[in-house]
Amino acid sequence: MTAWAWKVYKAVMGIPFGQVRTYKWVAVRAGKPGACRAVGQVLKSNPYLLVIPCHRVIKSDNSLGGYALGSERKRMLLDSEKEILKCLGNRR
Repeated sequence: MTAWAWKVYKAVMGIPFGQVRTYKWVAVRAGKPGACRAVGQVLKSNPYLLVIPCHRVIKSDNSLGGYALGSERKRMLLDSEKEILKCLGNRR
């Protein structure tokens, strides 16, 4: 893993459960504000989908962007996280 990839993955691991951030947000946090596409390339190669939640990264126009397992799976994961948070909120 390159130093750049580690910075990207670390930024993505900081995205809270049930929330999303943009590729630009990740690029800024990783120290290269203009490297949105490079962030996408790193996330495309994410070997730890269960640990590094790259499905929480979306495009600046709020569209999904890419995902290694397909956009339908990405949407399903995001929707599932929102539902889990809703259920947890109802128990408080």
